[in-house]
Order: sequence, then structure tokens, then C-alpha cells
Amino acid sequence: MTSVLPPTAELSADEARRIALRAQGFLGAPDRRGGVRGVLRHLGAVQLDTISVLARSHELIPYARLGAVGRKTVEDAYWTEGHSFEYWSHAACILPVEEWPHFAFRRRSYRARPWGHDLPDGAYDTVIKQLRAEGPLTATELGGAKNGGEWWDWSASKVAVERALMYGEVVCTERRSWKRVYDLAERAIPDDLLHDELDDTECLRRLVRLAGESLGVGTRADIADYHRLKGEQFDAVVADSGLVPVTVEGWSKPAWADPQALASEARGRHRTTLLSPFDSLIWERARAERIFGFTHRLEAYVPKPKRVYGYFAMPLLSGGKLLGRVDPAREGTTLVARQVSLDSAKAVAPMAQALREAAQWVGCDAVRIERVDRAELTADLVKAVS
Repeated sequence: MTSVLPPTAELSADEARRIALRAQGFLGAPDRRGGVRGVLRHLGAVQLDTISVLARSHELIPYARLGAVGRKTVEDAYWTEGHSFEYWSHAACILPVEEWPHFAFRRRSYRARPWGHDLPDGAYDTVIKQLRAEGPLTATELGGAKNGGEWWDWSASKVAVERALMYGEVVCTERRSWKRVYDLAERAIPDDLLHDELDDTECLRRLVRLAGESLGVGTRADIADYHRLKGEQFDAVVADSGLVPVTVEGWSKPAWADPQALASEARGRHRTTLLSPFDSLIWERARAERIFGFTHRLEAYVPKPKRVYGYFAMPLLSGGKLLGRVDPAREGTTLVARQVSLDSAKAVAPMAQALREAAQWVGCDAVRIERVDRAELTADLVKAVS
């Protein structure tokens, strides 16, 4: 298709929204050939989180884009054959292994400012020697993750291996029962990628470009936040990143776009799905409000009496818009919608569809609606999910 927008485009709010949706894999037919690994490469980072309601967030990310891909298939795609590693990006994230060289700037930064509690003499070297001798191990297998106090009261071996992870001497190669499995980088990372040769500017330029491609279009804050870069780091490299400046209707700040995103009109079939609160489409709250007019807030850490939408409220995406949210739970083989928030009656059918599909994916054979914020829509939603 021929270019429909010039490189220095003025975008309408609707065009920017569609570009963002396509860049994140929600507009157009999903590319199932690449599967979960394709989603990871396309997004550049998939955030991890401890909370598991329907499933853990890193499972919900490919589900939202590809549909009911098997949960074992998701885990195998991430953690087998050396295709990915876990490191600090937007937060703790699964990253494509080919991006290892581009996080050299962060590893150098961590080495320059040692992290964690003071370690007993020899603790760091002991952990490295144990991994070298015994192969991949969890913190428990390295001698125990805790000292016996509160959850943050880590043992010396846990502090040492986490420090080695930040420095890049150790890699998290998988999660086993949610525990990190550590291995030496020299074993886990392919030889052609195992280097810190790129200077900070090269690393930052690459990550800014990747973030711009994954977002489609974004402000300075949007793009920098994707891999948690500083604003001044973004400023130093954006001119040479390959992203192009654009203006967006209704956006008060300058923006940049992936030139490929401007080369063709963003159109195609929209996904109807529930989103993890940690999905990269919405993980930056100000961006979600600007693009979708939707206030997104995770309330898992808010005292229960103060919650408005629920513990793990999952936004509903349908027709390229965010139409409501649901706080789900599981009771046996029933998916329970503890609290449903709907923008209007038009959201009933897509919410019902999303709940039925999510229930089937996690092995539930029924959906129960407990509470709808618009009480007059309760009967219609109950009927629609039946």
C-alpha cells in the first residue's frame, strides 16, 4: 500500500489510536505464524508480575493478541531453546535474547553502583562457583532465599545472585513455580550476543527505536517509559533513532512515530479481549487516558474498602476502544466476575464475549456475574454470558 501520511505528519486522535493498536498487535489479523515468540519480539518486552487471577500477566499478554493459545505453549515459548531472558526493562520483563547487547548500558550502571545489602566476604564468588559446578539453580537451591524474617529479608546467597543478575554475570533463564532459575551468562547467552561492546549511546538509540516501533506513536514520556529510560537519555538519541516527529490532535506535547507505522493506513479487524493491567498497551496511565480516555489503575495494593473497580480489574478492549473492566476470580470451574464496570449498554455483548472466551481458555465451563456497576444492565449481561 502506498504511503498515506508524510514523514512529518499531523495525526488525528483517531489515527494515533489506530496506529497504537496496530503496533501493539490489536488491529488486523494476528500473526499466528510467529506465535508467542513473535508477540515477544514484536512488543520487545513482556512484563512479569506475581499476581495470578485468571493467569499470570505474561500469559495474558499473548492470549490477548492471539486468542486461546495453550498455557504450556506460552511457557515453553518463553523459556525453552534460549529465545529469551528476564531482566529489568519497564519492570522485571521477559526480553528477546537478541536484545541482550542493548542492555549493556544498564548492566554498566548497576556495576558502577553496587546494589543490595553488604555481602559477607566471598558470598558473591561462592554463588558463581556453585552455578558453574551445578548448572542452573533457584535461590532455594543456592542455599535459601530468605534469612527467616519478612519477605524482603533475603539471604546472602539471594542478594549475591540478584546482584550477579543485575551485573550480567548471571541470567534468569526461566521461572519454575514462579522462582527464578539462574544460570551463568556464559552458558545461557549465545556467544555472538554475549558482549558489552555497545556504548551507552548505541544501546539507548536502539531501545528508543524499539520502543517507538512497539508503541507506533508516543510522546517523550511514553517512549522513554517503555524501557524505563530517563528523559535526558531519550533526548540524547531520539534525533538519530529513526523515529520521526509528528503532532497529534489533542496531545499537548510533541510526539514521535515509527515511520513504518505512517506508511500505511492502520485498519483491519479489532480484537475483543480482556487486558492484563500490566499490558504494554495500557501500562503507562497518562498514555491510556490520552489515547483512550480511560483511567487505568491497579488496585491490588489499595486497601479493599478504598477500591473502586476491584483487586485485579482487567480492562475490556473491543472495537479499538476500552469499554469497561471486570475484576475476575475463579471458583472451581466457574469464572466469577466479582465486579463489572460498563461504559454503556453497548459494552454488554463484548464483555460477555470476552468473559466466555477467557473462561474457556482457563478451563472454566461457567461464568457467574456477581455485581455490575450499572445495575440496569445486570440481567442483560447475565443472559449474554449464559
